[in-house]
Amino acid sequence: MQSCDTLLFAEIIVTQDESRSIIYNGGVAISEGNIMCIDTAAAVRSQYTSENVMELGNSLLMPGLINSHTHAAMTLLRGAADDLPLMDWLNNHIFPVEQNLTAEKVELGALLACAEMTRYGTTSFCDMYLIEDATYKAVDQSGLRVLGGEGLFMFPSPAYPDFDAGIKLVRELEAKWNKHPRIRQAVMPHAVYTTTPEILTTCREVAEELDIPIHIHLAETPAETKACVESFGKRPVEYAHSLGLLSGRTTVAHAVDVTDDEISLLAETGTNVAHNPESNMKLASGMAPVEKMLAKGVNVTLGTDGAASNNALNMFTEMASCAFLHKVQLLDPTAASAQTVLDMATCNGARTMGQSDIGSLAVGNQADIIAIDLTQPNLLPMHNPVSQLVYSTTGAEVHMSMVAGEVLYRDGKYLKIDYPALIDAAKDVAKWVQKKIQKRS
Repeated sequence: MQSCDTLLFAEIIVTQDESRSIIYNGGVAISEGNIMCIDTAAAVRSQYTSENVMELGNSLLMPGLINSHTHAAMTLLRGAADDLPLMDWLNNHIFPVEQNLTAEKVELGALLACAEMTRYGTTSFCDMYLIEDATYKAVDQSGLRVLGGEGLFMFPSPAYPDFDAGIKLVRELEAKWNKHPRIRQAVMPHAVYTTTPEILTTCREVAEELDIPIHIHLAETPAETKACVESFGKRPVEYAHSLGLLSGRTTVAHAVDVTDDEISLLAETGTNVAHNPESNMKLASGMAPVEKMLAKGVNVTLGTDGAASNNALNMFTEMASCAFLHKVQLLDPTAASAQTVLDMATCNGARTMGQSDIGSLAVGNQADIIAIDLTQPNLLPMHNPVSQLVYSTTGAEVHMSMVAGEVLYRDGKYLKIDYPALIDAAKDVAKWVQKKIQKRS
């Protein structure tokens, strides 16, 4: 018998491994944050022993979900400016409040986002925002994983006075956090309409020098395309490609307004796409041609976008929205199948994060695991676990979240976050946001 740190046993395990194996009456052995064994409960019990055994009973274990595009601290602005077009929403409501952000407020907003994601089954996320160092502090406290980056603009932000200072900050953040086991850095120019060709070129060069990913909003709306053509003589995807931005290290968020040729270019360059269906619907940005992208071999992942344009950070509801949106988009009930969408939220997302050891449950992988309560009425009876996860699960059924073998949430209790204090702080910051909006108006 081998000793391990933790043993998990549950009715069903959806592994999301290369074979998409599903284990009934299964077990997982974990040591030093990694999966040592995943098999039937009988097989695991016969090989491993532990002082920490979690008998989860009528539960489903699966990889923690991966939110491939969000702005965590925008939880501060949830519901503050709704039912507006994208550019009006950004320029007249979001950007003016963001210019007054402090590190303390960003850390609070990010911690609230981490609490929400932990509660609803997300264990890793890709984050672009302002004063990102504060977000990293929240992630460090919460126990989640992040691939983050300071949002880079051609104008000042609360974190820096100009782009040169901004890209210097990226280097400083990489040096500060690159040894952290759960925090990784990327270069994140905000968008083509908030940068210049010189800025985007520098971003690419720095990403290549530091060997870290690139993440950018791209081709989100027809209005963006029109502005890009007027300013640079090219559509967004072509423009980004002309600057060398499209590659396997790059993830483009949205990719809504893209042509067939541009989809082929994304596929040929190995560029990842972070699809944000609920945000795209709420802002009426359009419907990304996801089925075409998948057919051409583009790695399409799933994200929520920020809580100000969704307005939740719930990857379970995002999966259902994704599946339903593309079925009606194409008038094809076979489009965006449950397995395809679950892949987008797990193993595909791992590629965007640049981590091959998350997004699936397999020997050697990180023990980023969530448990779903199968006794809930919306999950009964159980015919097809994958279908139930995508079409029936709301996220409220998550009763355990674990990252690297450490339990972060179990049965209604946060083990790393002081949630009652977070509730009080959220009430106070709401008053601050409203004052800033009223002052603007």
